[in-house]
Amino acid sequence: MASAITAETAPPTGAKHSVLLLRRANDYLAATLRARYRVLSFYDSGAPLPAFLAASAAAEPEPPRAALVVGVDAAFLDASPYLRCVVTTAAGLDHVDLAECARRGVLVAGAGEVFSTDVADHAVGLLIDLLRKVSAADRYVRRGLWPVHGDYPLGGKVCRFFLYRRQ
Repeated sequence: MASAITAETAPPTGAKHSVLLLRRANDYLAATLRARYRVLSFYDSGAPLPAFLAASAAAEPEPPRAALVVGVDAAFLDASPYLRCVVTTAAGLDHVDLAECARRGVLVAGAGEVFSTDVADHAVGLLIDLLRKVSAADRYVRRGLWPVHGDYPLGGKVCRFFLYRRQ
């Protein structure tokens, strides 16, 4: 696969490419990004978004060409004319104006369906917890109410699952 880095887009010798980080990131993701890129973090800056974007445009030695984002619209792209790629970790792209990105030549990358199975499993687990009152019963026992008030009445709901899998 050919590299998209050219003499025009490459940072000066020894410098790292700059990346905008516009969402909160766990320690692992932040450390991984910082190992490879010069990360300009919106949350670490404490600045309002317009001021942060203006400051990042003047970043030395180069403005960031990519952003890990929460949402992208025309106003965001106006404030970040140097961006060439936006990345989102959300399952969908409804928060990204794809037509505007295409018009400006900005590439968009998303997580796709990588988390779909985990999210579905978690949803089923939460539903079972709610219907069978597992968390409520756990709190009841931990508060020491079992010896005082007796057994906790667990749920008696009947639930039919219709599973649907996207192809």
